[in-house]
Amino acid sequence: MKQTFILEGLDCANCAAKIERAVGSLDGVTSASVNFMTTKMTIELNDNDTEKTLQSVKKTVKKIEPDVSMKLHSR
Repeated sequence: MKQTFILEGLDCANCAAKIERAVGSLDGVTSASVNFMTTKMTIELNDNDTEKTLQSVKKTVKKIEPDVSMKLHSR
């Protein structure tokens, strides 16, 4: 399952790269991409326990950048 989020408050390209690496290495995440210019993060998840994986993603983002909040991107 692929989902896109807006990372509100993301203002550091280095932090975007750190988030991409950290989220991409989480169990249940098959790929992660963070675009600093658009502040979008796209992740692809395994279909196993997506809610638990999304909670891990949110915790990881907050750990790296406490002022950033994740909002589901509606197309």
